[in-house]
Amino acid sequence: MEATGELASGDPSVGLEPGNLSGVRHIILVLSGKGGVGKSTISTELALALRHEGKKVGILDVDLCGPSIPRMLQAQGRAVHQCDSGWVPVFVDQEQSISLMSVGFLLERPDEAVVWRGPKKSALIKQFVSDVAWGELDYLVVDTPPGTSDEHMAAVEALRPYRPLGALVVTTPQECTNIFSRGGGEELARLAGVPFLGSVPLDPELSRSLEEGRDFIQEFPKSPAFPALASIAREVLNATPALLS
Repeated sequence: MEATGELASGDPSVGLEPGNLSGVRHIILVLSGKGGVGKSTISTELALALRHEGKKVGILDVDLCGPSIPRMLQAQGRAVHQCDSGWVPVFVDQEQSISLMSVGFLLERPDEAVVWRGPKKSALIKQFVSDVAWGELDYLVVDTPPGTSDEHMAAVEALRPYRPLGALVVTTPQECTNIFSRGGGEELARLAGVPFLGSVPLDPELSRSLEEGRDFIQEFPKSPAFPALASIAREVLNATPALLS
């Protein structure tokens, strides 16, 4: 897995519209050109890495094609409640440092996908953006559906007033069919004129920890994937110097 993206420094809270996102200091979108490249894995591990840096993090899982983050964080089957401001996100740790809202919480079976036409999907995403009561967060990581579609435009348009910090694009490194080739993500970043944030090795322990809902960042510090994930998190933190003090 490789991550590219443009991250902007500064505090986007200035000039925010009032609402449920007004207490969120920085928003990061995670995207991919296709499914199965590790987008939700990067979203989850980035949130965990930021939590280990002492940040309060939310994850908005609007991957309607297959919401997998509740399983990765052992939050499947949790009930979503409502308050006067809208939906209350689910806290996934005792310290309440990571909160999660996912379309998976609204499905009868957690392994099913949302089979809706575009306008209905877009309406749900806009509702997720506006109607989740996040409270105060340092970062909100938005896991989007794979590919490019109306859902992405709906998410970007709904988030635009809050000036997202930036976007991470997750890809596999091959140019054609050889999954063990290298450099595809770096070349993509060069052509797009955006920074290359890092390459995460394929580690069975990473996949296993996510399948079992365990904290990879905490349990496998000697994995070759650990420094890569930590480096990506540092790139995000370096783009937001106001939060380092």
